[in-house]
Amino acid sequence: MKKTIKSFVMTTVLGTSLIAGFSASAGSESSALKSNKVTFFGSPTSPISSSVAVPHKYNRLSYSGTVPPLLNKDGKTTYERYGDTETQAIGILKTLKADLKAKGLSMSDITYLRVYLTPDPSKENKQDYQGWFNAYAKFFNTKENPVKTARSTVGVDSLVNSDWLIEIEAEVAYKAK
Repeated sequence: MKKTIKSFVMTTVLGTSLIAGFSASAGSESSALKSNKVTFFGSPTSPISSSVAVPHKYNRLSYSGTVPPLLNKDGKTTYERYGDTETQAIGILKTLKADLKAKGLSMSDITYLRVYLTPDPSKENKQDYQGWFNAYAKFFNTKENPVKTARSTVGVDSLVNSDWLIEIEAEVAYKAK
């Protein structure tokens, strides 16, 4: 009985604290939500945003899963043909950057990334999250592009091509001109 009451009290205290914390931050966030610009929310120390608000007057562009470019068609290994996870991710992000530029947009217009990582045989068949994080850090939260996208990174069993270690989907928001 004591454990049940103690659990109830702890749950109530924790729940009340979370609601109070949400309410305190919600005041400043609610004015940002009414803004006429894309607003990124989250911890200043995090490399990604926890959420992104896009005003209804903005256009949206969604990229299907983008895969790494072929580096060497005659390569004997995955690394020779496509590179490691970091190299593949950089190739994908460069592809997105070039396509955005052709559309009059930039990497700073990306609001959300969904990333799929497969096991890397040379990393004990584990996903190379650090390789992806290193590539991301070259394109986002930088002096050139201070945007920190909202992002999900998911480990998956495989992709369509067994040489691909990563695939990236992107959501873009931009103001109509």
